[in-house]
Amino acid sequence: MEEQLPDLHSHFCDLNLEAHMYASQWFLTLFTAKFPLCMVFHIIDLLLCEGLNIIFHVALALLKTSKEDLLQADFEGALKFFRVQLPKRYRAEENARRLMEQACNIKVPTKKLKKYEKEYQTMRESQLQQEDPMDRYKRENRRLQEASMRLEQENDDLAHELVTSKIALRNDLDQAEDKADVLNKELLLTKQRLVETEEEKRKQEEETAQLKEVFRKQLEKAEYEIKKTTAIIAEYKQICSQLSTRLEKQQAASKEELEVVKGKMMACKHCSDIFSKEGALKLAATSREDQGIETDDEKDSLKKQLREMELELAQTKLQLVEAKCKIQELEHQRGALMNEIQAAKNSWFSKTLNSIKTATGTQPLQPAPVTQPPKEST
Repeated sequence: MEEQLPDLHSHFCDLNLEAHMYASQWFLTLFTAKFPLCMVFHIIDLLLCEGLNIIFHVALALLKTSKEDLLQADFEGALKFFRVQLPKRYRAEENARRLMEQACNIKVPTKKLKKYEKEYQTMRESQLQQEDPMDRYKRENRRLQEASMRLEQENDDLAHELVTSKIALRNDLDQAEDKADVLNKELLLTKQRLVETEEEKRKQEEETAQLKEVFRKQLEKAEYEIKKTTAIIAEYKQICSQLSTRLEKQQAASKEELEVVKGKMMACKHCSDIFSKEGALKLAATSREDQGIETDDEKDSLKKQLREMELELAQTKLQLVEAKCKIQELEHQRGALMNEIQAAKNSWFSKTLNSIKTATGTQPLQPAPVTQPPKEST
């Protein structure tokens, strides 16, 4: 400052304003105590890029930009200016940027800083040598006592922290042991539930096998009845066809015999004289009536047999339809039972897996109620 700002340095000397009164806070806090963050960010960037010497550059730049105001201020005014007015000036980012440009343009040689450091160390040594040994020993003793008190306080704090840590660790260990006991109990309970669930699963599988066997037998029985009914219907159809053919043949034979008898009667003279035209008609009518009565009786008998066979056929068809309906109902019941069994299995598996996952987790488990899968009676 004496080299680059001699007039301001002489003014501060006249005011007895030393550098540590205003600049110590800059160096200790890297200008973060009073100045805005936009300016502090620039200073830290330059510090990381250029090194510690940038702090001297920024300090000299601040003094240069404020030289006119500081030359006109007295001791109190200068301190107030450093404390209040100077930080407000750089709240605008443009002012902070110009200050950084000016700081970068200031030349502070490293060799000169090393020279000033050596001179300061020599001056401090000479001051210490000129000082009274008794005062120096008293100051050293006071410093050692303060260090001893500080170390004792640190020792007490460490001892307190150690005891607290031991107590906390003991509590944590007790809680961990309690938690382990709870988890072991939950694990045993889960294993027991798993065994019970496996037993229930085995029973469900046995019941399912029994249901399948019952359904299979019912299905085989229904198929056998269908085959038997189909064979009976085919036989009835064949019998009806044979009876129809037989009836037609008998009617044809009767007509042929009637024609033969009529021809013979007409060929006989005596018979033709006996049977006059009217009488022949009467006899013919009478014979026809008798023959018709016999034929009607035979037809009635055949029709009766045919109706009986048709009735039996209708009853057989009805039984066939009933058997088909029963088979469809059994198939529907079988599908519903299989769906219920599959849903019960899925529910049981999901609950078992959830119980196992919960038992192996880090949090204590709450015993879950064992849900029995639904049973279907056969």
